[in-house]
Amino acid sequence: MGLGLAILPQSLAICRLEKKLPIPGWALSSSQFLSITSTFQEISIVCDESVVPPDVKAVKGWRAFKVEGQLDLSMTGVISALTGPLAASGISVFSVSTYETDYLLVKSERFDEAAKILSHFFELK
Repeated sequence: MGLGLAILPQSLAICRLEKKLPIPGWALSSSQFLSITSTFQEISIVCDESVVPPDVKAVKGWRAFKVEGQLDLSMTGVISALTGPLAASGISVFSVSTYETDYLLVKSERFDEAAKILSHFFELK
């Protein structure tokens, strides 16, 4: 597949808000990474963990790999290529996709192990 992975430096949080709530200002202040997904049941926010208030339902301590370069939306198997080797080692992931690329989040305590595994298949930057 010839993909490279960049390592994002910041620690991220995955937050859950009730659907009826507006997008909070603290989430919008996330300077390095922000993903907001709204469904009929919930709002999920992935952002810098430093901006998340203590009363928000969140799982902190995630790190992210970013697939380098713009991916064509017709490409197949990108997430599978990333998650397969990690699943074989029992490493849980949370993925975020954008129009241009994919991000793979791994808990901080398993991040170095995940980087070592992925470095066998992808160039890490």
